[in-house]
Amino acid sequence: MNAILYYVIIFPLSKLPLWITYRFADFFYLLLITVIPYRKKVIEQNLTRSFPSKTAKEIRQLRNRFYRHFADLLIEGIKNLGISEKELRKRFVITNPELMQHLYSTDKSVLLVSAHYMNWEWMITGQSLFFPHQAVGIGMPLSSGFWDKKINALRSRFGMHVIHAKIVKETFEKYEKASIPTATLVLGDQSPGDSLKSYWMTFLHQETAVLFGAEQLANTYDQAVVFYLPKRIKRGYYEVELTLLTEEPRLLEWGVLTEQHARLLEQRIQQEPHYWLWSHKRWKRTIPENLTSLKEQQREKFNQYFRSDHQ
Repeated sequence: MNAILYYVIIFPLSKLPLWITYRFADFFYLLLITVIPYRKKVIEQNLTRSFPSKTAKEIRQLRNRFYRHFADLLIEGIKNLGISEKELRKRFVITNPELMQHLYSTDKSVLLVSAHYMNWEWMITGQSLFFPHQAVGIGMPLSSGFWDKKINALRSRFGMHVIHAKIVKETFEKYEKASIPTATLVLGDQSPGDSLKSYWMTFLHQETAVLFGAEQLANTYDQAVVFYLPKRIKRGYYEVELTLLTEEPRLLEWGVLTEQHARLLEQRIQQEPHYWLWSHKRWKRTIPENLTSLKEQQREKFNQYFRSDHQ
């Protein structure tokens, strides 16, 4: 059934011009605001908690603007499976690629930190086209073996190396040994799996568990950290401005990197909230009872592991 769906519907759609397939997005949007209110309660709860000063009417308006974006995102995700190199370069533009060129010239591997904001799929697919580094993407396998294999193969068609989170160490060490600088894409806004291993901070007016993975990886492998979020120019067209957070992560105190990329995301969400993926339960982790004590323990453990030479 999955194969039929892919070969009969999904892949043919990915080859159509976007001006045609956006008509499907328009129809899907109407369904979302009338017949199929996808995860309506989760979206409204997330928005209400994140924007406590907004009225119920304003929250509904934000929800509908998110649905408008979500419908386009679905179509752009399908287009991602069949988009050509020429069209991808035209629709997704990096405004300051010289930053990555500089890091590559110094043999510096990079963690590219972003979020589920606007269109993240086109960067995954096109990263090898935009930057000189070997592109690496970390992800979890999909529940369907067919879709996992098919989607990862298409994401990799321009040179991206998609890996499972369990083989990050093996992959990084392989490229390091071969003296090949990598640029690893990390979406840092996913809900962490363990409350006690999360970095806790106030984010969008509420205590939030944030993934510590980017900061952990940067310190473990001494990689530069570059943050980005796409900016929508018009329907189907995006620009990306890269922001260097650090070239020397081991000189920063515990939590600084995580705070930096989370705050940059928060600022953009406050400016244009409807482009974030509100349909996920991002605040499902229980806040630990003694948060102050936990954070101190995390800091001490981090310093013992990464900063012992500086103590």
